[in-house]
Amino acid sequence: MKGGIVYADKISTVSKTYANEIQTPRYSYGMDGVLKSRAADLSGIINGIDYSGNNPLSDSRIYAPYSADNLENKRVNKRKLQEELGLPQGDMSIIVIISRMSDQKGFDLISFALEELMHRDIQMVVLGTGEGRYENMFTHCAGRFRDKLSANIIIDTTLAQRIYAASDIFLMPSLFEPCGLGQMIAMRYGSVPVVRRTGGLNDTVHD
Repeated sequence: MKGGIVYADKISTVSKTYANEIQTPRYSYGMDGVLKSRAADLSGIINGIDYSGNNPLSDSRIYAPYSADNLENKRVNKRKLQEELGLPQGDMSIIVIISRMSDQKGFDLISFALEELMHRDIQMVVLGTGEGRYENMFTHCAGRFRDKLSANIIIDTTLAQRIYAASDIFLMPSLFEPCGLGQMIAMRYGSVPVVRRTGGLNDTVHD
């Protein structure tokens, strides 16, 4: 890797903020010196998503089509997801997590807040797999709060789109994130991303 950085004509990563972060000891895994020496040739180019495939007006995987100009069917998607996952139907905010379950994705932060969230007027839907301790955390919590939390420890792309379409808030508090796609898809489906100000999350989610 170091040889590639030294001899490359140009060096790119997937966001401007991450390009700056990897020039610091915290994010560089010991490569900050060589990356700083090539700073003039280092750039960050934001990842993108397929806006035609991720379109709530034409996505056949979701329960009902909607758009920014007509959000009524977003409520239909919420009710249908609640029904499919066995959650009580209602207009409470649905907070969702669609992620690989690892330290990087901020699951330690979520673990500190999870109990408090369960005592608020919200529901939470989780989809993903990863480290056993986080899978077990959500499975155990879902057993205690059956009306509040649906833990789906699987990979299911159709269910993922339905969750995006039904959600109000998308949670992605990554400790570091070169770019990430989930927050972009969430915004495409009218869900507010709550993220940490790091990497591509900083470059794609604005207050």
